[in-house]
Amino acid sequence: MFELGYELVAMLILAAFVAGIVDAIAGGGGLITVPALLLAGVPPLQALSTNKVQGTFGAATSALSYAASGRVDLRKQLPAAAVSFLGGLAGALLVSVIPTDSLQNALPFVLIAIAAFFALRPGLDDTDRVERIKPALFTATFVPLIGFYDGLIGPGTGSFFMIGFVMLAGYGVLRATAHTKLLNFASNIGGLVGFIAMGSPLWALGLAMGVAQIAGARLGSLLAMRIGARLIKPLLVGTSSLLAIKLIWDRFL
Repeated sequence: MFELGYELVAMLILAAFVAGIVDAIAGGGGLITVPALLLAGVPPLQALSTNKVQGTFGAATSALSYAASGRVDLRKQLPAAAVSFLGGLAGALLVSVIPTDSLQNALPFVLIAIAAFFALRPGLDDTDRVERIKPALFTATFVPLIGFYDGLIGPGTGSFFMIGFVMLAGYGVLRATAHTKLLNFASNIGGLVGFIAMGSPLWALGLAMGVAQIAGARLGSLLAMRIGARLIKPLLVGTSSLLAIKLIWDRFL
């Protein structure tokens, strides 16, 4: 049975707290927690499933925080959340069946493109813009695609949801951030259910990290709502770029 010392557990709890802050603001908290779990010696499948456990707490806290401030109506998002859940479940169940090498090779360059979009596009702020796709079509097409990706691979899910809300739904940056959280929570839960079927997470560790995620997500949400796009944009650019660099290093170097 896999066991961790107290020092490593404390390190992972701290990593979860920082990840909660980052994820609540811009997404990409998995950039911190998954490598931390792997560096601690957690086997890859258990690392992914444990990460889903702790990540659900942060996503849920962020969703509730943004809802409490009036930034998002969670009840209206329930159909989209159900679709995201099913997508995450399907992706996790098919992770050992579908070859993902080509997608993983392309992912760093997609993340670089997202970073460049948010860094270079002029006038991208908290102001809503023209809706390019109807909500029902967005839910039926874009949401299950990203949910499936979350269950299948995972890194950058929050950023992908975010750019969809900005580019397709026409949301401002802060509103887009608020609307990603319930969908990310749902795809996380779907992915977790799938991973449980294939390999049990480290429940005690995941729950301990989840408590730290709650604290981090609460702080991150408050900062994002207070500062808005001036904080969200640079952090999203930074996390997307760092994740791309890490993936390039892991895949090609």
